[in-house]
Amino acid sequence: MAIEKITVPDLGEASEVEVIELLVAVGDSVEENDSLLVLESDKAAMEIPAPMAGVVKSIDINLGDQVSTGSPILSLEVAGDAEPEESATEVVEETPQEETTQIDNSEKPEPTTAPPADTKAVSSVIEVPDLGTDDEVDVIEVHVSVGDEIAADDSLITLESDKAAMEVPAPTAGVVEELLLKVGDKVKTGSSILRLKGSAAVAVTTEPAAKPEPTASPEPAPAAKPAPAADPAPAAASSAPSAAGSDKVYAGPAVRKLARELGVDLTLIPGTGARGRIIKEDVHEFVKARINAPASGGMAVSAVPDIDFSQFGEIEQISRSKLHKVTAVNMQRSWSSVPHVAQFNEADVTELEAFRAELKPEAERKGVKLTFLPFLLKACAKALQEYPQFNVSLHSSGEYLIQKKYCHIGMAVATPAGLVVPVIRDVDKKSIWDLAEEVIELSTKAKDRKLSMDEMQGACFTISSLGAIGGTGFIPIINAPEVAILGVAKTDIKPVYIDGEFKPRKMLPLTLSYDHKAVNGVDGGMFADYLVKVLGDIRHLVL
Repeated sequence: MAIEKITVPDLGEASEVEVIELLVAVGDSVEENDSLLVLESDKAAMEIPAPMAGVVKSIDINLGDQVSTGSPILSLEVAGDAEPEESATEVVEETPQEETTQIDNSEKPEPTTAPPADTKAVSSVIEVPDLGTDDEVDVIEVHVSVGDEIAADDSLITLESDKAAMEVPAPTAGVVEELLLKVGDKVKTGSSILRLKGSAAVAVTTEPAAKPEPTASPEPAPAAKPAPAADPAPAAASSAPSAAGSDKVYAGPAVRKLARELGVDLTLIPGTGARGRIIKEDVHEFVKARINAPASGGMAVSAVPDIDFSQFGEIEQISRSKLHKVTAVNMQRSWSSVPHVAQFNEADVTELEAFRAELKPEAERKGVKLTFLPFLLKACAKALQEYPQFNVSLHSSGEYLIQKKYCHIGMAVATPAGLVVPVIRDVDKKSIWDLAEEVIELSTKAKDRKLSMDEMQGACFTISSLGAIGGTGFIPIINAPEVAILGVAKTDIKPVYIDGEFKPRKMLPLTLSYDHKAVNGVDGGMFADYLVKVLGDIRHLVL
């Protein structure tokens, strides 16, 4: 019998990947092409097959380890004539990259060259990338078939959530070996899409007689348990940058992306995974704890207890949509972390409404529905230019502001599934007619759940309008990391004292909510007053 050392095959462009699953144990018998383990990069997960049959004698890696091409995986006992003690000799060649070459010299007493790597076709399972939520989404289109040869970034499938549709691209080139889903399936982050076959070099070397002393990592992984001296665990955490700027956070790419989207500082989260690794469940539990027990005056506020309402009468349990749940989390986070200040004003829009009525025939000729919102968008863009301190975002460190040189404005749209905020780009550069067309287009796409992710990102400022629903005003919650939002209530006719007499005027109630960490109160007052002035006389828009 001979002992063969199995190593990680050629990973292509990926430098280091994470071990997310071990599929064998010591003593297991494996056949050629049986899966040994699963590796995960920031693009896909890949199963590593056995290049030969044998019995697993030892495993050289642990869950959560970061490995690269050539890293040892395990030792495999295979059928052979030569004894391992006599046939295995280690030859170490130091190169500038500090690579170690192990040479099989079972037939040569004086080995001088290494045998070439065995090139095999490797099948990798392509998975749904991180969606920023653990909720399921629908597969509405499959763009490939079994046998198709695809290139990197080719579209594989289209997914649809309650907020948007998104295409999933191929992380690498290959041939579609097997489809693992179909149209109509519900999938989530990590669900298998298809099996992709590509070529990869599988390096197989004979086990050395003596194991080399591993090079010490500059920083050990946080909360790592010491491994046995004969099989030290690599310090994987030091190779991955932290989302919060610290190199002591041990988390994978998907977890870091989730933390960024939820606005969570990973340095505050204790990891429960292998060797202190932070997993998605840790992030979700952290957010849940913050929402249910927010700090108040130095004391934790307990969550509202659940009550059995059936004791009082008939009830029905109604499931919330994905969009409702996501909106609730985002709004709770913004309300808890942003000190809101509300500035109340009324704008006299009598002349503006008269001007809009005059444009009605021209709007009909253009086939455009001219609502009040395009004028409001244009006025807000003008105010953002006049007071650029509102067109910023506060860095999480609190050390500096990010001044934006563009003017993209979001508009809240109510849909049957919940509230969404499509974003109109470059409002300051578009005409009223352009804005009118885009408002209708994006509103329709929002209600049909056809907005793309790009159409809901990048806003500098948001408008939330109740339109004709009613009410004299409301306080909207800031859509962080923006620093302000405008709430618009129902226009009402009121008597206004002008030139010694009361005259009926159309008055529009406005509420400007702003982040007091980023914006001073005097700036909020001036912004609101300027907005009232522009809406009261739209000639200011051309100045």
